[in-house]
Formats: sequence, structure tokens, C-alpha cells
Amino acid sequence: MRVRVRVRVRGGVRVLDLTNVLAGPFAGYQLALHGADVLKVEMPRSGDLARRLGADRGLSEDLLGASFLAQNAGKRSLTLNLKDQYGREALLRAVREYDVLIENFRPGVMDRLGVGWQTLRQENPQLIYCAISGFGQTGPLRARPAYDQIVQGLSGMMSVTGTPEVSPLRAGFPVADTLGGMAAAYAVAAALVRRARTGAGAYLDVSMLESALTAMGWVTSNYLITGRPPQPMGNENSTAAPSGTFATADGHLNIAANRQRQFTTLCRLIGREDLIDDPRFAHPADRKTHRDELRHEIEKGLSLRTAKEWEEVLSDAGVPAARVLSVPDALGLEQLADRHFVRTLPFPGGRSRPLRVLGSPFQVDGDAVHDATLRPRARRPRARRPPARRPVTFPRRPA
Repeated sequence: MRVRVRVRVRGGVRVLDLTNVLAGPFAGYQLALHGADVLKVEMPRSGDLARRLGADRGLSEDLLGASFLAQNAGKRSLTLNLKDQYGREALLRAVREYDVLIENFRPGVMDRLGVGWQTLRQENPQLIYCAISGFGQTGPLRARPAYDQIVQGLSGMMSVTGTPEVSPLRAGFPVADTLGGMAAAYAVAAALVRRARTGAGAYLDVSMLESALTAMGWVTSNYLITGRPPQPMGNENSTAAPSGTFATADGHLNIAANRQRQFTTLCRLIGREDLIDDPRFAHPADRKTHRDELRHEIEKGLSLRTAKEWEEVLSDAGVPAARVLSVPDALGLEQLADRHFVRTLPFPGGRSRPLRVLGSPFQVDGDAVHDATLRPRARRPRARRPPARRPVTFPRRPA
């Protein structure tokens, strides 16, 4: 029996989010934070794999995994079986009234389903189609499966993380996925600006591998320009010294005294003025050559106070310095509270506890993104039934 699915269209930028796990959902979430009407489209019965991922087993068993909740706030929800003729027809109808479609299937999957770029652009010539994949839609690696750790290793990230004794080392968070998602959100925003000027849609091909390499900055540029391969240096900065992580009386402190004035100020404040004219440390190049000896001498002075005390003393004097914090301590910083970076939302599924998620990493016109962009914006559409009366904050469990 044929079921007709109706998609309620709202004002503003409208996004169809066909993505899964992290990179794609993160891109859709960034757009939703800033007011886009994002419709999360999942496969019936299975849904987004991230519904089963996260630190709370109970939530994962209820298909509300913490990993899913973190990236899907503010999105509406719909299930469509794109392997079915009627599911494909429903997507084609929806595309006519939407501005953006994001997907992170393997290259070629959308074409095989009959809803690839060439088909969708016939329905909506102004559509912005964003395809996120591990390696891009072209090239010899295009068909390979990719997860964050795969990209971290292949990009060279792991080869320069850690010390020579422990490298290669994976970063402790999904940096490649996040960079790919941020690049996709940026690409969509740029394409929307171009469309406003020219009226043309766009086909965006986002590569997680290329996003990772782009973010590595001096690590890649030093090799491309000078031919010198980078090496793992632990917490040290290859471009300057003293610039790294130092022990204090009670914990670790990051210091980046990259300029001569910052170095002399640091030496004076820790009571080691003798280091300023020491032949081993007088010139910036010499400080890099003798960085281990310099670290030893600086830590003698730092041992007299706590990391928090030194953070305040050095920062007030113009020397960049900050404690090395745990994630809970970092999220508890007054700085983040003042900027309303962490948002509190109603917990889905009838749970009484609040749900805390991250907001946008930038502010607009001097203010954090308004809370309204994270509130429910529509009722969930249902096949052959009126829209639900209760507003939906998060995509629900797949039917």
C-alpha cells in the first residue's frame, strides 16, 4: 500500500539531514544552532547509529544515546526508507521545497538509490547538495570506509601526536569527524551566500582527510615549503621555547613565552633573572636547541607556587599561561558560563533531568546564539495521521 508522507515546510533556510553518526550530524547541528530548519531523515527501525552510542548504556538501549543527543538538538524528525519506491518519491517531493541536503553515505550510494545529485537537481536546480565522506567523491580511495581514527592515522595526525616514545598516538577525541562536520557547515554557508547572489545551487564534496590536513597548519606547511618532515614532540612547540607544558607545585601549566619580552618577563616573575643572559638561552634559536635544559630551570622557579597562582600572575603580566584542566573542570569555567556556551534543554523521552549540550563556538552581534534556535520548531509529521500535537525537541526513536 502506498503511503504519502507530507513534510511541513517552515520559513528560513531549510535543510534535509540524511547523515549518520558524527561528521554529518555535527554539520546539521551547527546549521540548526543558527536558525536553520533541519529535518533529520533516518531509516525506519534502525535510525542513526549514534542512537546506540554514548557513556550511558540505558540511554543507548532506548535509542537515545548521548552521542546522538549531542548532535541533533533542534532538529525535526522523519523516517524514510530510501530503498523503497515511495520513500524515494517522498524525498524527491521534499527536495523541491528545501534549500540544502546533507548526506554522508559512501560515494555512489545515493546514485544507486536513485536520489543522487543529478536526479535531485532536476527537482530543484537551486538545491545545495553537500556530500561528506572520508576521502571525497573522487580519487582512488573514494570507496573506502572511513571512521575518525582511520582519518587521523592516514592524515599524519597520529604520527605527530605524543612523544617519540609513544607516537603514533590517537587524539583523545574525534577530531577528524568534527573538522569534517565544521568544514561542511562552512561550505553550506558559503554556498548559500553564492546562491543569494547568483541563484545557482551547488554540489559540495567535503573530504574528512583533506579537512584534517588543512587543520594541521604549520605541521603540513613546514613540510610543503621546506621539505622537513615533522616529528612528534609531546607537549612542546616546535616553533618556540619555552612553549609547552610545565610542572608547578600542584599540577601542570601551559606556557607560551614565544616572544623575547615574554621570556624575560617569565624569568623575572619566577625569580630566575639569571636565565635571561645565560648563553644557552639568550637567543630564541638557542632556547629551542636547549629546550630540555631550559624546562628544567624554569620548573625550579614554578615549583614555588600552584598552577592556578602562576596562571594569574603570568597572564596579568602578558605571558600566555593557563592550567591543564580535566574536561569537567573546563566545562565548569566561569568564562563559558558568562558566554552561555553550554545550553540546558528538556530531556527527551520523559526523563525529568535536564540535558546539557554545547552551543555555537561563536557569537553573533555580541550575543550567544539565541535559545530559540534550540527550541522545538515543528510537530513531527506522521504518515496518514495529523501532525502530533506535542512539539518535538529531538528526533524520536525510529519507527
